[in-house]
Amino acid sequence: MKPDDAQDRVAIGIDVGGTKVLGVVIDEGGTVIAEERRRTLNDGEALLDDVAELCEKLISSDVSTATTTGQAQVATVGVGVPGLVDRQGVLKFAPNLLGANGTAVKDGLEARLGGRAVVQVDNDATCTAAGECAYGAAAGRLDVLFVTVGTGIGGGVLTGGRVLRGGGNLAGEIGHMVVNPHGPPCGCGRRGCWERYASGSGLGRIARDYAYAGQAGRVVALAGGDSDAVRGEHVVRAAAEADESGLAILGEFAFWLALGLANLANILDPEMIVIGGGLVRAGDVLFAPVRAAFASQLEGASLRPEIDIVAASLGERGGAIGSAVLGRG
Repeated sequence: MKPDDAQDRVAIGIDVGGTKVLGVVIDEGGTVIAEERRRTLNDGEALLDDVAELCEKLISSDVSTATTTGQAQVATVGVGVPGLVDRQGVLKFAPNLLGANGTAVKDGLEARLGGRAVVQVDNDATCTAAGECAYGAAAGRLDVLFVTVGTGIGGGVLTGGRVLRGGGNLAGEIGHMVVNPHGPPCGCGRRGCWERYASGSGLGRIARDYAYAGQAGRVVALAGGDSDAVRGEHVVRAAAEADESGLAILGEFAFWLALGLANLANILDPEMIVIGGGLVRAGDVLFAPVRAAFASQLEGASLRPEIDIVAASLGERGGAIGSAVLGRG
């Protein structure tokens, strides 16, 4: 993840999210030395125009385009996008950014930047995994499963120190592992995907089921008394107060999250699982039941080396930092 010859220069990383685009410049130690933000546009060509403008601002900064001799160099730009990205840098399918489906991100950005940058495009969760493995919670680890728990679930896998990409560069779509074929519909077109149960939106759905059944009094109160308004953050707040219903809902959520983690661990045998996304702010109120449920579902848990389950440490910049890491090569 950190080739010696590639880590001695600055790099630009762009993280395209569902609502915002974050761009950073990092130095050889992973420190962010410049930053720019934009609102995400849900149209492929308009999005490329906006990202190119953001890149231009970062490329124009002295820190991103000068070597130690002061001579200009071609910038390296890594871009993380939410969805399936092929080896040519085409965003094939983005369930949460449908207007960008089919966009040739790499070629489109390089053309707009007029040869001033070499662009590498990857899945956003894969990028975040690269950042956490290079400079974050999994620094120094060789076999890592990264799981980002947000509106959906994304993932990245490091095996033997290398990103697992698969034959079509599409590995890591762990959120669409089916855990219940008779479960609720998913945006991907199937039913019962893991992210329908174990994402932030999945937590909200579970909580609303409890609310409609009259079993989530404190959670509903935190949502202003409206069962339809119940979201994951209300569950976390209630659980932090040791509310019985909040703890019960979070316990069910932890079961589903741990189920997917155990399935993946049985296949991949990681030395560490890193969880990112907004829900990690819940801390031990979430991680304690997840770790307990994980241990109960993992095959031969008592016979294996312990698999650490930890929170990502790079925060909202993780995807952009990781994009820069992958863009740098």
